[in-house]
Amino acid sequence: MRIVITGASGNAGTALLRRLAGRHELVGVSRRRPPAVAPYDAAEWVSLDIGGAAVGEALRQAFAGADAVVHLAWAIQPQRRPAVLHRVNQGGTAAVVEAAVAAGVPHLVYQSSVGAYAPAPGCTVDETWPTTGVPSSLYSVDKAATERIVDAVEGRLLVTRMRPALIFQEAAASEVARYFLGPLVPRLLVRPGLLRFAPLPNALAFQVVAADDLAAALELVLRERAEGAFNVAAPPVIDRDALRAVFGGVGPPLPPRVLRAAAAAAWRAHAVPTEPGWIDLAAQAPCLDTTRLEALGWRAQHDARTVLASFAAAVLRRAGHDGPLLYPDARRPDARSGRTA
Repeated sequence: MRIVITGASGNAGTALLRRLAGRHELVGVSRRRPPAVAPYDAAEWVSLDIGGAAVGEALRQAFAGADAVVHLAWAIQPQRRPAVLHRVNQGGTAAVVEAAVAAGVPHLVYQSSVGAYAPAPGCTVDETWPTTGVPSSLYSVDKAATERIVDAVEGRLLVTRMRPALIFQEAAASEVARYFLGPLVPRLLVRPGLLRFAPLPNALAFQVVAADDLAAALELVLRERAEGAFNVAAPPVIDRDALRAVFGGVGPPLPPRVLRAAAAAAWRAHAVPTEPGWIDLAAQAPCLDTTRLEALGWRAQHDARTVLASFAAAVLRRAGHDGPLLYPDARRPDARSGRTA
């Protein structure tokens, strides 16, 4: 198959290239061309900004002759400039889906997120749960809005929606730390000896998935031409007991409102690049039922506790990978761009 991947140099894109290399004709779409190292050397590259003006014709040319488009491109930063995020995430997604239809692409795989779901704290939901998002989270607002954008092209081509939990791999540790911790938060804070004292809510419950397991799910839906939405997450749910097993302990319970107040204060002080809506999203997002994806034959190969432990260790040692986004050097001048495209 000829598969075009937007955001191919990012966290999920790098894992997908690694998975598909040598088995398909791959085209990567990215703002900056990656170096000719594995897995980026497995693709031909088109350099463009999907959030730019008049990008439609360039996307149509990139999509010409494609058997499938996998839309992974997303902007996490700059969160202090929400108009930029909306332009890339909502405007870029609209440009991608319109170009896919115009180019006659038969299959669009769109990577949404658990963040698209309406609040359901303490609940496990399947793919029928409303995707209206958490209004106080910029990320969630964009994910919910892009679900509506994708709605508009269903019936005109086959559409698959992937809704993963938090996506982790060691190679993305520096990228994620830049986007969420910023330059002022010491990476030493993620040492297990300190994390075991972290004060977290009693009701804490979130999920993760290894990037390689997500890539396997993406390959599966491409191969099977599976239509509709699919939740993607690895067991078990990460709660206080799981954190105790991973880090050797967990701190005293702290109400979410206190955590949010602390996050808001750090945001206002410009100590972190992460807006406090992420705390709202963490507190209100549901857990994911993955039965539908498992019915296709998918199984997570990496235990969520192992994924989280290895990722925390990778953040501590500033792990990364050669490329325009996953690089380990936090001093790169474009480190705040926050783009996966």
